[in-house]
Amino acid sequence: MIKFNSLPLLAAMALGLGWATPMPAHADNLLVKRVQDEHGMNLPTRGMSMAQVERQFGQPARKLSPRGGGRPRQPVINRWEYTNFIVYFEHEHVIHSVLNTPAGNNLNPSTTD
Repeated sequence: MIKFNSLPLLAAMALGLGWATPMPAHADNLLVKRVQDEHGMNLPTRGMSMAQVERQFGQPARKLSPRGGGRPRQPVINRWEYTNFIVYFEHEHVIHSVLNTPAGNNLNPSTTD
């Protein structure tokens, strides 16, 4: 069995990991700001029905085509687009609401329908 001193190896690995740690990217800052903005807004909340969303927020600017529903584990997902936000429904209930703001990793849903 070959023996070697593992201390220099561990030190080199630790030093290498320090250099490999990524610096926070500008996109990360944008995502944090976006999440903070969403928390400060009055958006539809998880569990609200479609009727409740329409009563509270009015008619959406656009109701996008439903997706999914092909299998039992793929429920129908509906998306409603309002001026400032998008609401995602599973069947008839809200599962998520997000700001409708452009970002590097976010395409305008109107163009992907």
